[in-house]
Amino acid sequence: MAKNKMPPMMGGMNMNAMLRQAQKMQADMEKARQELDEREYEFASGGNEVKVTVNGKLEVLGLEISADVIDPEDAEGLSDLIMLTVNGAIKAAREDAEKTMSRYTGGMNMGGLL
Repeated sequence: MAKNKMPPMMGGMNMNAMLRQAQKMQADMEKARQELDEREYEFASGGNEVKVTVNGKLEVLGLEISADVIDPEDAEGLSDLIMLTVNGAIKAAREDAEKTMSRYTGGMNMGGLL
């Protein structure tokens, strides 16, 4: 074998090709992550009485509360409805991120890494 030549690996794929493939995958993942960060997710509860919009970074962008559910005697009920709605929007954003990023992780759960 010639000096300084590495033998083909993995069915003929050499280390340079593997490195290029890994770099492309990393760039694709970063692009997907940026696109996810910009997406918006809306969730409504209580018959659309409370609506929340979050982005892919899980930041609340909007909160709409119908005057019909504002009852000074039941602040706890409104708090529960808001919490339920915010959590629903966050869940939708997380599920979309997991689905999108699973293309790159092969379905492995990466937890908070992605």
